[in-house]
Amino acid sequence: MSQFDTIAPPRLGHRLLWEALVDVEEMRSLGQGPTGERRIVPITGGEFRGGPGLEGFYGTVLAGGADRQLVRADGSKELDALYEMEVADGTLLTIRNRVIIDESLPGPRYALSRIEVRAPEGPWEWLGRRLIVGTLQSARPERAAVLIRGWEMTSA
Repeated sequence: MSQFDTIAPPRLGHRLLWEALVDVEEMRSLGQGPTGERRIVPITGGEFRGGPGLEGFYGTVLAGGADRQLVRADGSKELDALYEMEVADGTLLTIRNRVIIDESLPGPRYALSRIEVRAPEGPWEWLGRRLIVGTLQSARPERAAVLIRGWEMTSA
C-alpha cells in the first residue's frame, strides 16, 4: 500500500451563487488563427439574481463586455468572457468566465467553466476568494442570451 492509497479524495459540495441572463449579439468571426477559428460575441446587458440565502445579491449585467472564442481543430470551443455585473447596492463586479465546450461525445453537451470575480472591498469581496464553477446554456429562441449559473465549490 502506498501513501497515495491512504489519502482520501476531497469531499466537495456546491452552492448556487447566482443565475445570470446575459444578452448577446450575433457571433462574429475574426478569422482563422494558428490554433483555430477566432470569434467574438459582444455582451449587450442582462440581469442576475443570487441563489438561496443571497437575496440581496441581484442586479444588472452591463453592456460592453465580450466573449472571445476559439474553435479548435478538434471541434471543441474555448470561451473567454470578460464583463461587469452591477449589484443593486452599486458594487461593480468584474467577471471573467472561461468555458470549455465539447460536443463530440454522445450525451449531454459538456459546457463547464471557471469563473473569477474581482470585487472592491465591501460586502461582496469574498466572491474573489472562492472557487466558482459555471454552467452555460443558450436562452434561444426566446431571447438572444445565455444563462450562466455560478456555483461556489465547498468542502462537504
